[in-house]
Amino acid sequence: MAKTVRIGIIGAGSIARYAHVPGYQAQPNVELVAAADAVPGRAAEFAAEFGIPRAYDSTEEMLNNEQLDAVSVCTPNYAHKDATIAALNAGLHVLCEKPIAMNLAEGREMVETARRLNKVLQIGLHWRFTSEAQALKRFVVGGELGDIYYGEATCMRRRGIPGWGVFTQKQLQGGGALIDIGVHTLDHTMWLMGNPKPVSVMGATYAAFGKRADVVCIGAPWDATKFDVDDMGVAMVRFDNGPTLILRTSWAANIATSFQETRILGTQGGATMSPLRIYKEMHQSLVDITPTFLPEVKPHTKEIEHFIACVRGEAECIVVPEQVLDVQAVLDAVYRSAETGREVILGAE
Repeated sequence: MAKTVRIGIIGAGSIARYAHVPGYQAQPNVELVAAADAVPGRAAEFAAEFGIPRAYDSTEEMLNNEQLDAVSVCTPNYAHKDATIAALNAGLHVLCEKPIAMNLAEGREMVETARRLNKVLQIGLHWRFTSEAQALKRFVVGGELGDIYYGEATCMRRRGIPGWGVFTQKQLQGGGALIDIGVHTLDHTMWLMGNPKPVSVMGATYAAFGKRADVVCIGAPWDATKFDVDDMGVAMVRFDNGPTLILRTSWAANIATSFQETRILGTQGGATMSPLRIYKEMHQSLVDITPTFLPEVKPHTKEIEHFIACVRGEAECIVVPEQVLDVQAVLDAVYRSAETGREVILGAE
C-alpha cells in the first residue's frame, strides 16, 4: 500500500472548498490533516465543516506544528509567494493556485526555491487536465496538426464580475479579468501550441463596467467603489520562430453569451474547443474529425490526482513551472503595454 500523503490547506476560501478539499478526498491514501487562514477563526470553521483535525490562524504555526508532506496554497494572489516559499523551505511540496504570483519576479523566486530544494511546485492551471485538452494535446504531439503557427485564447463573460473575495482589488490580486481567468485560457492555448517562447506583446485593458454601480449583476454584487482592476484584456503575442496568439478575456462585455474557445492552426490541421473539433485535409478531401467517447473527468480532481502522483515520484509534472513563468511574463507585458500604449519586448527589461 502506498504511503499516506499528509496535506495541509493554506487559505480557507472558495477555491479550497469546491476544488481542493473534494479533490484530495477523492484520492486514496491521502489525508487532510490541517488548515490555516490569516483571518482569525476562519480556518477553524473550515476545518469543522470538512472534518479536518486541526486549524491554525497562521501558516507559520501550521508549518511548525504539523508533519506534512505537501500543501495547497489557496490564498489571494498577494500571499502566493510567501506561503509557497515558506512551505518549500519547510520541506514540503506545493500545489499553488493560479496565477503563480502577483508578477514574474515573485514567480521566479518561487520556481528557483522549488528547484533548489528539489520539491514539486505545481500551479493550479486545471484546464490542462480536461479530457478534450488531453486528447488534443495527443493529436498535437503526434504531429497531426503539423507546425502550429497561430492560436486564439478566449474566455469572455457577458456578466461575471466576482462579488466575493478580493478579485477586484489590484493591491491584493495584481489585476482583474486578465490575471484571473485570462491566465487559464492563455496557459491552455500556449501549452497546446507546444509552449513556444514569447518574445513580444502588444495589449490593452479596459474597465468599462466594474467602476459603475448601474451594471446588471449576475450573482453576488461587487463593490464598485473599490474596483481598480481591468474587466477586459486583449493582446497579440509573438513567439520565437514566428507563431502568434490572440488573447481575449473579460468579466463583463456586451456579447450574446459567455463563452470560452481555444483555436490553434497548424500546417497539417487545425482545431477548436470546446467542443473539440479537428480540421484536416486528407486524401484530397477536407475532413472534420470529432473525437468521441472521451472520459468524463473533473479537471480539478485530475489536477490533484496528478499532483499526488508527482509528490510520490510516480509522474513528472505536466504543469512545468518554467512554462508558467512564460505565461506570467505575457500577463505582465499586457499590463505594461496597456499602460504605455506600446509593444513590450520580453527579455529587454
